[in-house]
Amino acid sequence: MLEEVEHWLSRRSWSAADRPLDLLLAAKRAGGTSVSVVLPALNEEATVGAIVDAIRRDLMRATPLVDELVVLDSGSTDGTAEVARAAGARVVHRDSLLPRVPAVPGKGEVLWRSLLATSGDIVCFVDADLRDFSATFVSGIVGPLLTESDVQFVKAMYDRPLDPAHGAEAGAGPVGQGGRVTELVARPLLNLHWPQLAGFVQPLGGEYAARRSLLERLPFPVGYGVELGLLVDALHTVGLDALGQVDVGVRRHRHQDGQALGRMAAAIYRTAQLRLTRGHLVRPRLTQFTRGAGGGFEPLTHPVDTEERPPMIEVQEYAERWAA
Repeated sequence: MLEEVEHWLSRRSWSAADRPLDLLLAAKRAGGTSVSVVLPALNEEATVGAIVDAIRRDLMRATPLVDELVVLDSGSTDGTAEVARAAGARVVHRDSLLPRVPAVPGKGEVLWRSLLATSGDIVCFVDADLRDFSATFVSGIVGPLLTESDVQFVKAMYDRPLDPAHGAEAGAGPVGQGGRVTELVARPLLNLHWPQLAGFVQPLGGEYAARRSLLERLPFPVGYGVELGLLVDALHTVGLDALGQVDVGVRRHRHQDGQALGRMAAAIYRTAQLRLTRGHLVRPRLTQFTRGAGGGFEPLTHPVDTEERPPMIEVQEYAERWAA
């Protein structure tokens, strides 16, 4: 590990317990800083309500740390929107934002558009499929942005145990396992090509917060590559010392099957490649195999996410809104 990264780890890695809520609230009031929380959601009716309820109870009513809570629905066909709304979130549909630009499927697309649906100086993203959710996920990663003026981007770090459906008891997975795509794809890419980012425990985690003034200057990969893309681009834009990470405990969520992880890995590799060369793949496709009804293997070919949205500050509607 680079000496610079070892030094960074000692200065920019914290625990959520380092900053109690009363300290954060005082810092928020002193700085006049507003906080928005965004939950990108696609068919998450089983979990989104409990997440919204915890944030509203602990960080809006008991302690007014969060000013705005938005569930960004990317086309759910279940009761996600209704459950989120009943729990007290403001629900915004992806297609209602920037209608002149047709939306494409993908998490990054929803996160990019969320900048148009929110107004906070700090924007905090939280995945909507988390189980046993604690509001510490939000207060922990927002904390350094409220108390450290030179910090601009903060990621959560946590243990990520496999659930029983994936061969381990909940909570019994190895500490710091980090997820399969993280360990097999993202961590090697970062260590080899962006060694300054080798100290991030969960580089692909969906829980992170940043200053709006930074997010609006970054391009957003529309799909699975968004977390790696934002992290790399934040490094190049504001430097390592402006980045941080906070230990929030344990993260439990729905795990995806092997083929979905393969598509995720391909998109992440593509995102990295674009940032390394700004070149083009000869064929941005991924072919996988599944056993068909006749007993043989059948190929299934998927496009690899290659589209990116420009920095939001370059979008006319966004610029006009903030100039008004």
